[in-house]
Amino acid sequence: MFPATIPTGNWQKLAGSLESLEFRSNPGLIGNIPSSFSALKNLQSLVILENSVTGEIPSSIGNLIKLKKLVLAGNYLTGRIPDVFDGLNELLIFDLSSNSLSGSLPLTLGSLTSALKLDVSNNHLEGNLLNQFAHLNNLTLMDLRNNRFTGGLTLSLQEMSSLEELVLSNNPLGGDIRFLKWENLNNLAILELSNMGLTGEIPESLSELKLLRFLGLSDNNLTGNLSPKLETLPCLNALYLSGNNLTGELSFSKDFFGKMGRRFGAWNNPNLCYQIGLMSSSHVPYGVKPCQKEVNLLESDSKTELINGDMNETFHFIASKGFSSCATNGFWWTFLEKILMMGLFLSLI
Repeated sequence: MFPATIPTGNWQKLAGSLESLEFRSNPGLIGNIPSSFSALKNLQSLVILENSVTGEIPSSIGNLIKLKKLVLAGNYLTGRIPDVFDGLNELLIFDLSSNSLSGSLPLTLGSLTSALKLDVSNNHLEGNLLNQFAHLNNLTLMDLRNNRFTGGLTLSLQEMSSLEELVLSNNPLGGDIRFLKWENLNNLAILELSNMGLTGEIPESLSELKLLRFLGLSDNNLTGNLSPKLETLPCLNALYLSGNNLTGELSFSKDFFGKMGRRFGAWNNPNLCYQIGLMSSSHVPYGVKPCQKEVNLLESDSKTELINGDMNETFHFIASKGFSSCATNGFWWTFLEKILMMGLFLSLI
């Protein structure tokens, strides 16, 4: 198939009648988006999806004030997103995903107050998230993943109470996950925040999102214990927490692990463990180690004193031979430590 370009002329003739214009899934379609599209005053849907279109998005696209759907995804568009959307009050779908767009988000995105979907994922966008997001009161899906956004989570996100899907993963945003009042987003079904450099403890307020089905927090720098209240989320069927610094015991029930199966991921948390007696071997969380049980020794005072005396003499012997009792590694210290513990066990029998 020979390559073709989108015609640049004669669009004026269709200005009064054309409401929908689509170019879909044609890798032979090359060239730029014509600026002459601005003549199509009654256009409600402009879809240029999965072609080989290049160049920048023309600023004249802001003149299409009756647009309800703008989809330019899956092409090779470059440059900045033009800051020209303040007149597109009827726009419902805004999708520029999977291109090579760069620069920061235009402030006029905050004017898309009717928008239901905003997707600019898989580009090279950077800068901070917009404070103007707070104006997007009808938005149900926002996907900004796989870009280069920085500056932390913005408070405007917690004002977007209509959101059902929030996907910010694979951006070096950083900042504390507890910065937001997550309970405000009570319509969330999907929350994907993996690989963002987030810090802090996982907030218990996430357990108030009763419609949440998917929670992804993998590959961050999250710390602390995992709240068992997450188990109370009635719709949750996928929870991914791998690659953090979580600590303590997983205190979820056997039924919870059985329900989640492999959709619960917590590997690569070196100080996280599970209680052996709470689940069958088939429900053991992948990559999580069993907790080490502490041995409680309840003995008489005389026997305890005898053991302590023997231990002190032994440690004195070790120190006199040139071994430090503060050593944290080394073959000899590990070997002697095992001997001491064995002697302690035998003395209690």
